[in-house]
Amino acid sequence: MEKIKLMSLYTDFRKDVACIEKELERSVQSSSPIVRQASLHLLKAGGKRIRPIFVILAAQFGNYSLEKAAKVAVSLELIHMASLVHDDVIDDSDMRRGLETVKAKWNNRVAMYAGDFIFSRALTSIGSIEKEAVHRILAETMLEICKGEIIQIDFQRQTDQGMRDYLQRIKRKTALLLASSCELGALSADADAETVRKLRRYGYFTGMAFQIVDDILDITSTDAELGKPAGSDLLNGHITLPILYIKDDAEFRPYMERAFAGNMLESDRQNMLRYIRQSDAIDKAQHVSDLYLEKALKELDGLPNGKSKKALIQIADFIGQRKY
Repeated sequence: MEKIKLMSLYTDFRKDVACIEKELERSVQSSSPIVRQASLHLLKAGGKRIRPIFVILAAQFGNYSLEKAAKVAVSLELIHMASLVHDDVIDDSDMRRGLETVKAKWNNRVAMYAGDFIFSRALTSIGSIEKEAVHRILAETMLEICKGEIIQIDFQRQTDQGMRDYLQRIKRKTALLLASSCELGALSADADAETVRKLRRYGYFTGMAFQIVDDILDITSTDAELGKPAGSDLLNGHITLPILYIKDDAEFRPYMERAFAGNMLESDRQNMLRYIRQSDAIDKAQHVSDLYLEKALKELDGLPNGKSKKALIQIADFIGQRKY
């Protein structure tokens, strides 16, 4: 449902996205049947494909070439996919997007091999682009994503964390890859330096907002809408922005402790979700997301008007308003 709504915002680029989707499927082919099946399982689960979209739209501000844009877009989406496979192993998650995760359908070993395979295919996809800056930025992005995974493990079930800790985590988890999607898309099309800078910052600010909204929806959406239990972040030991605002409330504290201990009953989960939803934590988190989106839209000022700029504005608006 959400993917369809998002797709409607870039109708003018639908053929380009379809081309990238086919290339993604080709990229995860492997001589190993189990690795191929596991990779395709994740790919067929779908997703918003916002990283490829950002690459396409950013490249439109330069000398657009679908061939070059597709190589960058596929690489970045594969990196994202690989990180999801590894995330599910770390969090011991059985469901993603309403389907079994790779680790649940097969096992942790297959999931780790599949994730590593997808990472390697990401490097192969972008390898033929002869721009040193593109490869340097991609390498730095992958390094920061890995750092983010380690930091997330370090902070798992740790209650003595603050706003700065949270923002640093989501920067590495989500925002940097979206920033790089815009930056590399523009670079692949030889856009000028100021345009590249503005688009990167747009991607970064949008990415911060995107993850905050994701963290809000983990609490406010239903299990069916999420394709997994609502409140999964907390059940997996992760303190997100809404939780950050209420983690020291005396009434909420026992819920958090039971979630971290892994002995939360279904009735406890429902009561916990009700408590968070009725607090002011959701509105406070939404306000932070809105501030990031305002910053993102300001970065588009001065860029040429056209279909790409319009789509970037619409995507920012969509992120602020999406319900699941």
